[in-house]
Amino acid sequence: MDIRFFPHNTHLDDPGLFVERDPHLRQLQQQLLVFRSHLLDKLPRHEPGIYTVAGARQIGKTTLMKQWMAELLQSGVAPKRIAYLTGELIDDHHSLVRLVTETLDEMPTADVRYLLLDEVTYIRDWDKGIKYLADAGLLENVVMFLSGSDLVIIKDARMRFPGRRGTAGTVDFHFYPLTFLETVKLKQRFTADELGRVMNTEVEPTIAAIDILYEEFELYLVHGGFLTAINDVARHKRIMPATLYTYSDWIRGDVLKRGKQEHYLREVLEAMVKRYGSQVTWNNLARELSIDHPKTVADYVALLSSMDAAFVQAALVEDRLAAAPKKARKLMFADPFIFHAVRAWLTPCKDPYADQVKFVVSDPKWAGKLAEACVVTHYRRYYPTYYIKAEGEVDVAYVYQNRFWPVEVKWTTQLRPKDLKQITKYPNGRILTKSRQHGKIHGIPAEPLPLALLRIAPQ
Repeated sequence: MDIRFFPHNTHLDDPGLFVERDPHLRQLQQQLLVFRSHLLDKLPRHEPGIYTVAGARQIGKTTLMKQWMAELLQSGVAPKRIAYLTGELIDDHHSLVRLVTETLDEMPTADVRYLLLDEVTYIRDWDKGIKYLADAGLLENVVMFLSGSDLVIIKDARMRFPGRRGTAGTVDFHFYPLTFLETVKLKQRFTADELGRVMNTEVEPTIAAIDILYEEFELYLVHGGFLTAINDVARHKRIMPATLYTYSDWIRGDVLKRGKQEHYLREVLEAMVKRYGSQVTWNNLARELSIDHPKTVADYVALLSSMDAAFVQAALVEDRLAAAPKKARKLMFADPFIFHAVRAWLTPCKDPYADQVKFVVSDPKWAGKLAEACVVTHYRRYYPTYYIKAEGEVDVAYVYQNRFWPVEVKWTTQLRPKDLKQITKYPNGRILTKSRQHGKIHGIPAEPLPLALLRIAPQ
């Protein structure tokens, strides 16, 4: 193996010391709260093929890969059948083919081999290299995982490697920040039995349980589902400036690598914050910015979406259960932590947590916007998710079983009848509120938002 990759393959020297020696796993063990993703139980272990894991920067994709390596070793897989390469050290597809060929030549061929290629999108024309390796038969009996911080790798893999992906039921994995439920589980403020009762829709949670959920949701609006931020709050009772700046630096760096302009990126991000959760069109945004063409604005937002930093929520065409291409969209960040990290870059200060984050989450208007975005981005993990714009507006309309399910989000103590004008038209509508009790508002079922967020899951 190329000597440059040895620090990430210490299992080849002593598999028993892999967790202690690996830089990512060693750092993980130093955290107060150590997370094990449910994806580790879904990643195929015996079906050769080309698989992808994509997700935002700094959410732990590399750590996930290292945890998977450790679990493979613990299950009895021979160390020499596992190899990790990082695209950060590979220039182009020619180098990729050479390195992968050399690595596979050193691995035993009698059983399945495991090759993890992290941050594959760093490699110029990476897809050409993978296609060549597959067509040449070099990936037979190989479980190859490609990871990256660009969701385009999933799209490219589907388009460019048909028939080469393997026989597993799932070959593409989207790695998100922690959900509210995963965060609550991680902090272990409930026992397994207590959390089971809270999750039971047939049982009303206790007042004490609801109090904990509201405390945790307010913290979720601070740290979101990013483990570094969650551990910052657990250890220091605040998000450290370096944590915020590390993420914003990654956004800027990745955008610049794609040939974009930093001053345009700043303008687009400022516009997203200014119009957060509001309906916008590319034409309207372009008129407010120095960017000349609406398509340029759309391109920057699309890039942020492909990096899993932003989510574009389209309006719903109700009779088609599809996006309305000509209606305005809503722009939001994919996680509360990303919102805070972006603002820390846009308006630098000595202590962004004290001067910015605390202000935002304590301000009713901003907290309401963040809460709505949390609900939207949770639903979009499992369902096609839109908003409704008709005579009135509905914050969320997710599609399930060939129909849409409208959800209104009201993280406020005052509900105005005109704000509920549209949701009352749908018999299957729901309202998620700041109230700590279930009830009905104008005949529409209403429930505590943190409790509903906790229970969002694929049906």
